[in-house]
Amino acid sequence: MSIVAVVGRPNVGKSTFFNRLIQRREAIVDAVSGVTRDRHYGKSDWNGKEFSLIDTGGYVKGSDDIFEAEIDKQVELAIDEADAIIFMVDVESGVTGMDQEVAKLLRRSKKPIFLAINKVDGASRMNAALEFYSLGFEYQYNLSSINGSGTGELLDDLVKALPDTEEPDDSELPRFAVVGRPNAGKSSFINALIGKDRYIVTDIAGTTRDSIDTKYDRFGFEFNLVDTAGIRKKSKVKEDLEFYSVMRSVRAIEHCDVIILVFDATRGFDGQVENIFWLAQRNNKGIVILANKWDLVEDKETSSVKDYEKYIRQQCEPFVDVPIVFVSVLTKQRIYKAIETAVEVYQNRSKKVKTSELNDVMLPIIQNYPPPAYKAKYVKIKFCTQLPTPYPSFAFFCNLPQYVKDPYKRFIENKLRENFDFSGVPITVYFRKK
Repeated sequence: MSIVAVVGRPNVGKSTFFNRLIQRREAIVDAVSGVTRDRHYGKSDWNGKEFSLIDTGGYVKGSDDIFEAEIDKQVELAIDEADAIIFMVDVESGVTGMDQEVAKLLRRSKKPIFLAINKVDGASRMNAALEFYSLGFEYQYNLSSINGSGTGELLDDLVKALPDTEEPDDSELPRFAVVGRPNAGKSSFINALIGKDRYIVTDIAGTTRDSIDTKYDRFGFEFNLVDTAGIRKKSKVKEDLEFYSVMRSVRAIEHCDVIILVFDATRGFDGQVENIFWLAQRNNKGIVILANKWDLVEDKETSSVKDYEKYIRQQCEPFVDVPIVFVSVLTKQRIYKAIETAVEVYQNRSKKVKTSELNDVMLPIIQNYPPPAYKAKYVKIKFCTQLPTPYPSFAFFCNLPQYVKDPYKRFIENKLRENFDFSGVPITVYFRKK
């Protein structure tokens, strides 16, 4: 699929334009400059032609700010991989020195450049837009990202300049969300996996703000990896931007298949990590726990892994059937093992057990260990089946479902896990009237 990058200095309206074209509020929009940091991908189409759109951070030449230096690197990478570039400027500010720096960078790229003059939302601003001819680009368009005026002419010419390519639809690919607290190593984990600096990584908590997809297609595996912002306690979230970032992360959990929960092993499996774990469990998602920075843990002994694993499982009770992988993203220790485990968990979540096999295994167990009598009433379970849900859920049909209590439900769940591999996946058990 052809790739179009939206570039420009900070705060000219690139993310608003991006959201309009993909018809979703994917990128966070705020009056503060520098909100977008990583390259943000989405799909758009015009006149029957699909293309990938990249939203980039604002380009700032020669800044001492650690984020702006990293954002510049991301912008240059986006320009390299794009087939065409939309260069966005702001009519309110006129031509600035930064616009001229971006123009120099783009002219070196030899790619088709479409100059989009944003915020031209009235006839009075048409004349002001004429000064942008000084930047020397052939294609110049007056538009407004907020109300959409003028975007049609730009898109008409843009799709004509794109090469004819086709790509199979990857919307049905499994989605693996990488979640955790700030600074646990989530972005570094994805960068290490894909072998590129796809995401900005710094020691400052809150570097990642949006939840961003990356297609992974290596070693026989194919799925979408979703990098998310770190999730902190509500009381710690002070600014609107972080609130929206956390909400995007929660939404990413709700819309994925498997959660890769990354935590800093030097800080421990603390209360906030547990909260993220239980959020994933309540949403019936597959879960893999990654203890990152294991190489930095001091005073390790032969039994350290087993002891630490036992401690994590105690925190996760009663849902203890979760794979735990000890990794170091920095040294790439066991990161591919983590992905193999996540794929296995996805397969477990998608597993369907034949009704005949399920009854052959479970009914003899139930006969030997029936539900305890309640008020002198005996529960008789005659039949069971797996329900057609996206995650493992089972219905057991009996005469008195109201008398089956939680301890027996957990017993049934444990027997299902013993006989059918559902490692890393929450199981729901229902008892229904025969």
